[in-house]
Amino acid sequence: MKRTILAVIVLVPAFVLAQPKGAIVTDQVEAVVTVTKVDLQARTVTMRGPRGNLHTLKVPPESQNLDQVKPGDRFKVTYAEAVVVALTRGGQPSATVDETMELAPKGAKPGGYKVRTQQISAVVDAIDYKNRYIALRGPKGNTLALPVAAEIKDLDKLQVGDRVSIAYTEALALEMVAQEKPKKAAPKKK
Repeated sequence: MKRTILAVIVLVPAFVLAQPKGAIVTDQVEAVVTVTKVDLQARTVTMRGPRGNLHTLKVPPESQNLDQVKPGDRFKVTYAEAVVVALTRGGQPSATVDETMELAPKGAKPGGYKVRTQQISAVVDAIDYKNRYIALRGPKGNTLALPVAAEIKDLDKLQVGDRVSIAYTEALALEMVAQEKPKKAAPKKK
C-alpha cells in the first residue's frame, strides 16, 4: 500500500475553498484489492486488501456494471480524505453534505469515483495543541476528532467552547486493473 500527502483541489467543492482562514490537508492511500464476493441482490462487493483485511462496499443503484464484477477481479482503490478548518466563530450547530459521483457508462469497465464533503459548524470540546488535533461536538451531539493543518497559524487562539466551521472531504476512486494472464508451465525436460 502506498501512502502519500497530496493536495487535491479537484476533490474539494468550491464552498470549501471559500472558507476563511482555511487550509487543506489531504492524505491519500492507494492499494490494489481483490474481489472475494459479489452480492447482486444486496448490491455489495467484498474485497480483500493487500494486508488480507476484508471490506464490504455498498454499490450505488446508479452503478450499471455490477454484473461484470466477479470474485478474483482486481481493482485499484484510491481513498483520500481532506480537512479544511476555518476558525469562524458564531452561529448555530449545523451540518450539510455535498456528494459528487461519476460512474463508468453501461458496458465499460467497472469503476468510478465518489466525493463526499461535510461542512459542519460545531463546538470545540477539546484541543491537542502539540499534536494539532481538535475534538468537535456536532449538531447531533456526536464528537469528531480531526487533524488541524500546519497552515492554520492561530490554533493557539482557539479555546474549548468556541464554535468553528470545518469541512471534511473524503473521496473514493475505483479502477478495474487488467488481469494478469496465468503463466504457462515450463515444459518438463526428459
